[in-house]
Amino acid sequence: MKQTQRIKLGLAGVVAIGALLGTTALTFSASPVWAEDQKPASEASKQKDAGQDFFTKPQSVTSNGSVTVHGAHIEYQAVSGTLIVHPKGWDDSASADDEKDKKPGAAASIFYVAYFKKGAAAENRPITFIYNGGPGSSSVWLHMGAFGPKKVVTADDAHTPAAPYSIVNNNDSLLDVSDLVFIDAPGTGYGRLTGTDKEKAFFGTDADANAFTDFIAQFLSRYGRYNSPKYLFGESYGTTRSAIVANQLADDKGIDLNGVILLSQILNYDNDIDAAQMNPSVDQPYVLSLPSYAATAWYHKRLPTQPADLKTFLQEVEHFALTDYTSALQDGNAITPEKRDAVAQKLHDYTGLPVDYIKKADLRVNGGEFEKTLLGDKGIDTGRLDSRFSGPTMDQLAQYPYYDPQSSAMSSAYIAAFNDYARNSLHYGNSPAFGNGYQEYKFFSDAIMKWDFSHKQPNTDFPIHNAVNVLPDLASAMKHNTSLKVMLNQGYFDLGTPYFQGIYEMRHLPVSYDLSKNVQIVQYESGHMVYAHQDSLAQLHDNVAKFITSTYKPTSAAK
Repeated sequence: MKQTQRIKLGLAGVVAIGALLGTTALTFSASPVWAEDQKPASEASKQKDAGQDFFTKPQSVTSNGSVTVHGAHIEYQAVSGTLIVHPKGWDDSASADDEKDKKPGAAASIFYVAYFKKGAAAENRPITFIYNGGPGSSSVWLHMGAFGPKKVVTADDAHTPAAPYSIVNNNDSLLDVSDLVFIDAPGTGYGRLTGTDKEKAFFGTDADANAFTDFIAQFLSRYGRYNSPKYLFGESYGTTRSAIVANQLADDKGIDLNGVILLSQILNYDNDIDAAQMNPSVDQPYVLSLPSYAATAWYHKRLPTQPADLKTFLQEVEHFALTDYTSALQDGNAITPEKRDAVAQKLHDYTGLPVDYIKKADLRVNGGEFEKTLLGDKGIDTGRLDSRFSGPTMDQLAQYPYYDPQSSAMSSAYIAAFNDYARNSLHYGNSPAFGNGYQEYKFFSDAIMKWDFSHKQPNTDFPIHNAVNVLPDLASAMKHNTSLKVMLNQGYFDLGTPYFQGIYEMRHLPVSYDLSKNVQIVQYESGHMVYAHQDSLAQLHDNVAKFITSTYKPTSAAK
């Protein structure tokens, strides 16, 4: 369901080489009610204007629901809607007269779905902002697969059969410990971009982070949640975004966070294994991806000798990767034949790839090549985002897979489930503001093809136009707020953002040894979407819930 990921990481490699969410109170009812700022025009002559207003003014629809989480029954109020954000530097004090002769400035209506537990005091109820990555992805995956009150049932490591799909109570929703706000990236969901140079204004690393920072500050004000414990939860490119947003919230908005929760991290794009071949002399991606290759080969039983315990096996592979393998790659063309043969044999033992193939690859096999080759003798490609999945190869002579078997296996289920849930439960998507009463929910935008990956790191005077590295941003946020806690969650079978890459990046955060103790790292026997594996989802819920409840202190009134 994230087929743009391959393109995204590929573009990141190219870049590396080339330069190398009105009022502050909520009103709910038993049936859906459109907020006053969204009241639709009833006359046909006003429908066009109302439709335009739909994307330039904040919208909201409220509904009610309940969920049972680990035996606890939770009544909640859901608010689905949009908030309007503008590019950084936009002046909200400009009068209409000042603006009437100007071209309309760029703006984004950002769609969100917020869940509020009924009867909870705001100051003692955490609120977590949740989003996926892409860049250019909606939050449907985390919403319907991980933490929303309803989830879609998908097959564990195989293609989910076509509709009808089951939408069930989510026993692992995070509503037991936190209110939740699922945010769709600009240009996705039911939100839209408007105005002059709209894509340029939002399709970029810093522009995107500015939009999310603005959205979160607006949301806290609109719904009176400034004094609530606050958390970010980002997946994939959403982790890149989180590092910047955490720092910007503190620096630009005066908002400290209690915690930043990362899922399937990529903070330094120089570590990208998909495009490593485009960056010769930088061998680190091969080192950091090797344990994930080994985990994948272990799962598919392609190792010459099958270890009984995965974690013990991976500890051995990690040690080899940082020692003998690193040494061999650093030798470059000066490596001796004996050392080359020994390392190639060891790579065969750990990955199951043929020794001759490893030698032809000069001991350097990138992500696409591994996915194509591991089960290539059977005419099968492994998944990239979750290598437990596999599927028929499109072209047995190709060097890389043409698709991601995991994405193909479950995308349809998520798309169908959310469209049904949004319209029939959230009552959003069939707005009376439109003559045809229908709006399209955009699961992805085309942002990746237009993305500006340049990034201005903290305490620098200008953007850097090479591969994105936001380790300084996260470090800055931790230094400004020394009580800020960071949690990293990873899947062993993730070839898009290999787990050892995340460990390496956390070990290299430019913070003191004492501050580094604020980082917690957890792995799961799953892939990029850790929650796609039911047992791992249950573990993820428990770990994140414990992280949230341990990183804020309730006020005395709640004790």
